[in-house]
Amino acid sequence: MKALVHKSTGSWYLLKNEAGEEFYARIKGKFKIDNITSTNPIAVGDIVDIDKGDGPESIVITNIHDRKNYITRQSPHNKHLHHIVAANLDQSILLATLKEPKTSTGFIDRFLVASEAYHVPAIVVFNKSDLYKAKELAAFEKIKSIYEKIGYPVYSMSIVESKGINEVKELLKDKTTLLSGHSGVGKSSFINTIFPQNIIKTQEVSGWSGKGLHTTTFAEMFDLPFGGKIIDTPGMREFAMMDIEPHELSHYFPEMKALINDCRFNNCMHIEEPGCAVKVAVEENKISPERYISYLNILGTIENKKW
Repeated sequence: MKALVHKSTGSWYLLKNEAGEEFYARIKGKFKIDNITSTNPIAVGDIVDIDKGDGPESIVITNIHDRKNYITRQSPHNKHLHHIVAANLDQSILLATLKEPKTSTGFIDRFLVASEAYHVPAIVVFNKSDLYKAKELAAFEKIKSIYEKIGYPVYSMSIVESKGINEVKELLKDKTTLLSGHSGVGKSSFINTIFPQNIIKTQEVSGWSGKGLHTTTFAEMFDLPFGGKIIDTPGMREFAMMDIEPHELSHYFPEMKALINDCRFNNCMHIEEPGCAVKVAVEENKISPERYISYLNILGTIENKKW
C-alpha cells in the first residue's frame, strides 16, 4: 500500500494513505537515499510503500519512492550530517517580519539560496504589517522591489487585522508548501487562521506510538481544508549550505547567475577578479548591494573553502 509521510517522531512515522486513513509505522531495515548522509532517511512529504502486517504495531515502511526534490538543514547534533526537513515540495514560503522580531535580509537570502539549490520555488511573506509606520513601510517597499525584481514574489500580511491572509491562502491552494520562519513571526497564528483552534495540539502523537517523541525537531504536514498541504517546520533556524561549493554559490543568486558568463574568468568568485560582470552590476546598482553583501557573507561561512 502506498502512503504519504505526515510526521516523523524519530522512530515512528505518521502516514496517510490515499483514502485518508492514518497509520503509524516503523522503518523496515535501513534505507540509503540519494547518497545523502542524513540523520533521517525518511522525511515528511515522502511517498512510501507499507506492509500492514498482523496489527497496528507491526506496520512497516518497506520502500521510499523517488523524490522530486527535498530540503535539508545541518543536523543539530553533527555539523557534518544532514537532516532532511521535507520532500516533494511545490514551493516554500518564508514568513518574515520587520518588527517584533526583525527578520534580517541575510536570513532571507540564505532561505532563498537553499530553495534555489534544492529546486523549490520560494515566496516571502511579511507578517505584522499592522506594526508598520513610515520607516517600516519604506523598508518593506524597498525589500519588495529588490526581491520581485529578481523573480521572488513578496507579500504583506497582518493576522491581527486580518489583512492579506486570503491572498496567502490562495498561494497555498492545491500545493505542497514548506512554511518556515523564525520564532515569533506568527507562523502558529497563521496556521490557526486556516485550521480549527489547537489543531497542532490535537494532532500530537499520543499512546504507544509516542515513545521518545521530539516534537520540536521534526516537521509536520497538515492537509488544508481548501486543498493542498503545508509542512510546518518548528524550531527552524537555518537551512544547510553543506552541499554548496563556493564556486557554485553565485548560481543560486538569480541576478548573478544571469551574468556569470559575462565575467572574464570562468571560475570568477566575484570578489576581486578583474573583468567581473557581477561587480560592475553592483557598482551600477543593477544588483542590490545588500544582496551582494549577503553573497559575500554566505560565501564566508561555507565550509571547506576552495578559493
